[in-house]
Amino acid sequence: MRARHVVFGLDGADLRLVEALGPARLPTLHRLMAAGAYAAQRSVLPAATLPNWTTFLTGVDPGRHGVFDFTIRTPTGLRFAGGSVREAPTLFARLDAAGVPCAVLFFPATYPPEPLVFSDFVSGWDSPVAFEADRSFVHPPPLADELARRFGPLRFDDVDEFDADRPGWHEALASALVARARRKVEVCRHLLRRRHYEVFAVYFGELDTASHHLFAHHDLGSPRSPGMTPAHGGLAAVYEAIDAAVGALLEEAGGDGVEVTVVSDHGAGATSDRVVYLNRALEAAGLLRFRPPGAFGRVLGVAKQLALGGLSPRVREQVFRFGGGMLPSWLESRARTAALDLPHTVAHSDELSYFPSVWLGPAAAGRRDDALRDVERVLRGLRDPETGAALVAEVHRREHLFEGPYVERAPDLVLELSDDRGYLRNLARSEGRGPLVERLPPALRIGRKGGSLPGGHRREGLFVAAGPSVAPVGRIECDIADASATLLARLGREVPTVFAGRVLHELLVDAGACAPLPSADGVRGVAHYDEAAIERRLRALGYVDG
Repeated sequence: MRARHVVFGLDGADLRLVEALGPARLPTLHRLMAAGAYAAQRSVLPAATLPNWTTFLTGVDPGRHGVFDFTIRTPTGLRFAGGSVREAPTLFARLDAAGVPCAVLFFPATYPPEPLVFSDFVSGWDSPVAFEADRSFVHPPPLADELARRFGPLRFDDVDEFDADRPGWHEALASALVARARRKVEVCRHLLRRRHYEVFAVYFGELDTASHHLFAHHDLGSPRSPGMTPAHGGLAAVYEAIDAAVGALLEEAGGDGVEVTVVSDHGAGATSDRVVYLNRALEAAGLLRFRPPGAFGRVLGVAKQLALGGLSPRVREQVFRFGGGMLPSWLESRARTAALDLPHTVAHSDELSYFPSVWLGPAAAGRRDDALRDVERVLRGLRDPETGAALVAEVHRREHLFEGPYVERAPDLVLELSDDRGYLRNLARSEGRGPLVERLPPALRIGRKGGSLPGGHRREGLFVAAGPSVAPVGRIECDIADASATLLARLGREVPTVFAGRVLHELLVDAGACAPLPSADGVRGVAHYDEAAIERRLRALGYVDG
């Protein structure tokens, strides 16, 4: 056996799609579901990539790990940060500190890689324009040279999502994603054949990319659907390729005796063809003030679009990373607020579809509770002008969602938008007064990265557990942090008290019979899990748990 436990991170995998495609098209996933337990796993809010993968990887609440988005607020605006601001060790660092060899490959928000002693670590992308991993993404460093010699550059995104409005782009997307997944399988096979890992964890992001861009081609009832096109079967083809990748790597790792965890950060669904402008609603309520129209905002918008769409992916990433991301951070910060008169604004939204939220502004200083009540009243009262349905399903104060020392990194309010007749709602950037809801013109309905996309995130994703430690219990309830706690329990390891999830005892054959992983010095068992020694090693890595 080349790996005892294999963890598959499938970005954007959705249980509803897995069930709809069925066992004939996805035989591996359905076989694992039938042999063990599965769930429409719930994400932490917001149902966004970075906070959810970081929650799974660390096991702790976003208020403890501190990662809420690609950016973090500063006194002068915001800066792109990603995993560089993570404040908690991954569970793989905990295992490595106990002498357990792991492989952690390609997960987002893990740059720079943790310098583990017994394990191999390849960081994934952090920025929204990530293109390729250089040597700094890999630990130990000689592994980077070995992989580069054998496989060439390790690329995160060899399809340019900012070019999605080019004719023929969607028709070619599925094949490119399938090829990328197959290349990743070959990298994993190479690693599995060169040494033994107790835990082998690998991330596949292809389903998320396919869902964002191909859902309108998959769901012909979508208001954004262009009808039958050559891209119609593309989303299903990418699911089939990921199912095949899971099967191939399980066979390589050791077959039926391998413990398996499959987890996604969120689900996916088709989006509406209408967009909502939250800042226009806040302005109408007297809680936000727009600046008079001017050239500055237009120049910023043009500069951002040129940077995203006018440069090659490689050059775009180099510009993004230059000087620690100072220029892109400045540009993004100014672009988000160019239309706002911030000193006279009580509250504003970044109007991001993947992260619907509201921040209090300078005009709310000294009266936070009153300002929050005013904003909540406005948001809960918003109605769709066509249907009369509520636009916002839930409004959450950050302190009601999160706990820990980094809660203030989150927006003051996190929102759950209602569906629009079964389709996900989109937000769009307000540049001044206008209607609350608008229908996208046909030319913008297929969309591209940086704009309104035909596929979005749903909170319910996918969890599957199978293997000798798991009973065939079928469908269960599961949160993403539960997947982390249960993974440690299945490895025979103590679950730290700071973990946010619970152990899913209902899926275990025998909660007390999970065989503990051996440590490097040969000491076995939970009873000998030296938490003090592990804490010393984690502190040496720069982590201090709350």
